[in-house]
Amino acid sequence: MRVIAIVNQKGGCGKTTTTVNLAGALAADGNRVLVVDMDPQAHATLAMGLEPDDLEMNLYEVLVEPGGASRLDAVIVDVSDKIDLAPSSIVLSALEQKLASERHDARTERLAAALETLPPLYDYVLIDCPPNVGLLTFNALRAASEVIVPLETSFFAIDGVQKLLETISLLSDRIGHELDVRVLPTLYDGRTRYARQTLGDIRELFKELCFDTVIRLNVKLREAAREGIPISRYAPSANGALDYASVAMELAASPPEHRARVATEDRGDAAGAGGPREVIVRFKDPDAGDVRIAGDFNGWVPDRGVRSLIASEGQTRVWTKVLTLEPGTYQYRYVVDGEWREDPTNPQTAPGPTGQPNSILHVP
Repeated sequence: MRVIAIVNQKGGCGKTTTTVNLAGALAADGNRVLVVDMDPQAHATLAMGLEPDDLEMNLYEVLVEPGGASRLDAVIVDVSDKIDLAPSSIVLSALEQKLASERHDARTERLAAALETLPPLYDYVLIDCPPNVGLLTFNALRAASEVIVPLETSFFAIDGVQKLLETISLLSDRIGHELDVRVLPTLYDGRTRYARQTLGDIRELFKELCFDTVIRLNVKLREAAREGIPISRYAPSANGALDYASVAMELAASPPEHRARVATEDRGDAAGAGGPREVIVRFKDPDAGDVRIAGDFNGWVPDRGVRSLIASEGQTRVWTKVLTLEPGTYQYRYVVDGEWREDPTNPQTAPGPTGQPNSILHVP
């Protein structure tokens, strides 16, 4: 069972659209799918044809009590062929306050515990997250092994995703398991030069983290949501249905273990050719508590694929970052206690896609 959280703290980027229509595409390919609506707005519940106020139970009953995990099966609703739904309601917005006195790990593991009680019925679990990184999103990330970040192909959307990737990286360290993150460009209008340029920036920034598929602007997606069914059933020949079918194919063809193996083999092949070099960069700051590095060499996921060492020089802490890079020119930034900064010791910079200066690293 592959558990995938659909996450972005920005609203209007296509999280619910992706959750519902990817579920439809996966089901059309013969998979059994559970959609988990973790957003108090309950848009996924509505888009699957259910009225939240008409339901006797929802995820609140599962998450609010320590023993509620066993009640998930009673909450799940069969909404269409091969698609089930764990519905949401506005009452979920009270969960964080209700669990305020609980230990952090106890609060954030409620959904994971609930999913573990399910029989092995499902091939995929898709979790629609609210537009913030609060308790509900933390529960989703704790339960998931994969993350899809829908990213609107606009200038301002890119900046927030870099911060989101830092949050996911920190959470991966805290919960002790790696989250396989992929970025899905959405709301793409290929008729405009602006959208084409922005898509190029996204692919350059996130490299192999990007899906090959792009979700095009398509009014049929909105019509399908209004009708309460996935676009694969509402308009199977529409661009939106074709795009999400393509995403489903990419997911099926490249599970996390396959992607990790291919990346390892690629690095091994390059090493055999004498290509990659070990590059060392250092950051000094007496006041910093946590320093990470992100760049176009690791999809802008802080410290992904980086070996990090910490030492002291007198009163100053020194972070040493060991990178394995092919010869070429790279852009990078440090993340210092959650704040993105250019390298203060490197005068070579270039403007990034959002206008901020990125430091430049040349590997001969």
